[in-house]
Amino acid sequence: MKITIHKGTNEIGGSCIELSTNNSTILLDYGTPLQEDSTQIKIEKPIDAILVSHPHQDHFGEIANIDTTIPIYCGELAKELMNATKIFTGNAPLKNNFYTFKAWERFNIGDFTITPYLVDHSATDAYAFLVEADNQKVLYSGDFRANGRKSKLFDNIIKDKKLKNVDVLLMEGTMIQRSNHDFPDEQSVENKIYETIKSDDQISFMIGSSQNIDSIVSAYRACKKAGKIFVIDMYTAWILEKLKIVSSSIPNMSWDDVKVLRSFGKIYYDKISENPSHFGGFKSKIYDDGNHIQLDEIKLSPNKFFIKMSPSFIEKSIQKLEVDNANIIYSQWLGYLKEEFNNQKSIEILKRLEEKYNWVYAHTSGHADLEALQMFASSINPKKLIPIHTEHKEEFENYFDNVAVLEDNEVYEIGQSLSVHQVNELNKIFKNDLES
Repeated sequence: MKITIHKGTNEIGGSCIELSTNNSTILLDYGTPLQEDSTQIKIEKPIDAILVSHPHQDHFGEIANIDTTIPIYCGELAKELMNATKIFTGNAPLKNNFYTFKAWERFNIGDFTITPYLVDHSATDAYAFLVEADNQKVLYSGDFRANGRKSKLFDNIIKDKKLKNVDVLLMEGTMIQRSNHDFPDEQSVENKIYETIKSDDQISFMIGSSQNIDSIVSAYRACKKAGKIFVIDMYTAWILEKLKIVSSSIPNMSWDDVKVLRSFGKIYYDKISENPSHFGGFKSKIYDDGNHIQLDEIKLSPNKFFIKMSPSFIEKSIQKLEVDNANIIYSQWLGYLKEEFNNQKSIEILKRLEEKYNWVYAHTSGHADLEALQMFASSINPKKLIPIHTEHKEEFENYFDNVAVLEDNEVYEIGQSLSVHQVNELNKIFKNDLES
C-alpha cells in the first residue's frame, strides 16, 4: 500500500490523503484550506471513492468540485450537516454520489477494507478510519480529542486490540504546540458561561459554531441552571433537528426553554424556502406555537435570554433592544480573530463587540492536546507514525517514536525504512560533513 498526503503535512485544513494499491485508489478527506493564501490541490487521477471523516469544510469542502459519479462515503448525519453548510452559505445542495456507513461496521472499496471508528471531536458524526489492504493496516485518526462530552470514545479506541501495532498511524497534530489549560473540557466551558450569566441583569449572546454540538449543549446547560431561555437562529435550529437522528437528549426548539429567533431570520428563511424537498416540514414547524420568539418580546425582559447568533446580527440586536451593555460569550477558535483565517469585515465586527461589551472567552479545543496525542500514539504503538493536519510536523520526533515526516505529494510505500524527505535530509548532512 502507498500513501500520498496531497495536503496536510504543513498546515491545518485542506486535508487530502491518498491510499493506493496496484488496483484501487481512495482519498481520505478532500477539504478546503482554512488559510486564504493556501491553494487547494486538484486530484485528476482516477479515484475509486472518497471517505469523509467529518462535516467540517476543511475536510469535505472540495467534494463539490469533483465528478459527481465518484462515490462519497460518510456518516448519515455528516451528510445532512455537509448539505446544511452548503445551503446556508448560499450554495446548492451537494449532488455527489453518497454512500453512508455506520460506526464500527466494516465495508469494502476495491482492495480496501475500511472500519470507521466514531471519535470525540467538535464536529458530531466524526470518524477515524482503519484501512486494510495487501495485509497491511493504516489508521487515519481524522480530527479527534479526549476532552469533549464524548470522551468515552477516546478511551474505547485506545483500548481496541484490533488497532494495536498498525503499520502506519496518520495522526493529526493541531494542538502539538498548544494547550487546553484555561478550558480543559466542555464542563469548564459550561461553568464559565454559567458564572457569567447567572446573576447578570443584562442580555447575553453567544458566538460559536452551530455544528459544535458539545458547545451548544454547554450553553444550554448553563442557561438552564441560570433560569434563562436559550434562543437560537434558524440555522442552529435545523442542525439540532437533524441531531435527532442520533440522540433524543440534544436540546431543540420543541423544548420549553429553547426558542427560535424569527427576527433577522429572512436570510435563513429564504434558503429554507428555496429547498423545500430538503427541509420538508421544518419551515412550518418553526412557527408552531411556543417554538419561536421575536426581539420585541425579548425587549420586555432582556436579562432572561441567552441568544446564539452571528456577530453581525448581535450588533443589530443590541441596537434594536436599546440595551446599554451585554455579555458576549466567544466560544470558538481564536484563529477567527486573525486576518489569515477570516475576512476583514467579520474581524472588524468582532473587535467592536470586544471593545464595547463584556467580552468573555469560553471555549475548549476540538483537537487532542499533546498529552492526549501521546496517550493515543503509545496505545496504538504503530510501526510508523506520520504527522498530518499540523503546522509543526518537525516537533513530532521530540514526543513520539517511529516518526516518518513527509512533504505534501511525497509517496510513502508502507514498509520502507525511511521516507524520501528523511533520505534527503540525511544526504544534506553527509554532504555538509564531507565538505567540512
